[in-house]
Amino acid sequence: MKTSFWLTTVLALAGTTMPSTAQPTQLSATLIDSNKVAAAFAKGTPLLENGEYKIHASRRDSPGIAEIHTKDTDIIHVLEGSAIFVTGGTVAKPKTIGPDEIRGKEIKGGESRRIGQGDVIVVPNGVPHWFQRVDVPLLYYVVKVTSPSAAK
Repeated sequence: MKTSFWLTTVLALAGTTMPSTAQPTQLSATLIDSNKVAAAFAKGTPLLENGEYKIHASRRDSPGIAEIHTKDTDIIHVLEGSAIFVTGGTVAKPKTIGPDEIRGKEIKGGESRRIGQGDVIVVPNGVPHWFQRVDVPLLYYVVKVTSPSAAK
C-alpha cells in the first residue's frame, strides 16, 4: 500500500497550522511507524486523535450503520476494496450515541455511490453517511476535521 506518502502529507499539513492569535509556537511532526499503521488496519483503530482532528486506520468487513457527525467532517481515502456509500437523505430511527454523534439503522433517500481503491470522498459535518454494502476487506483512512464553527 502507498499509505506512507498520504499519511505523511496529512500529518505535515495538520502540524503547520498557526493558532488564530498569530503567535509563533513550537511545532513538531508526528511519525506513526509502518508497524503501528499495519496493526491499526488489521483491527480498524484510530492512529491519532486530538481536539482539532482525528486520523483513523479503518477496516470494514461488513456494512455499517448510518452516521451523522455534527462537528466532524470526514475525509475518506480508500486504500483497498470497494463499497456502496450513501450520503444525504434521512437517517432511519436516529439515536444520539454520544456528544455530537448520531447513528441509525439506514439512510432513506440518499445518494448511492460506488467507491473504490484510490477514491477520496469528503463528507461535511452534519451530512448523513452509510456504508450500505462492502466488498471485503475495505481499508481506508479517515481524517476527521473538527469544524471551528461547529466546535463553539
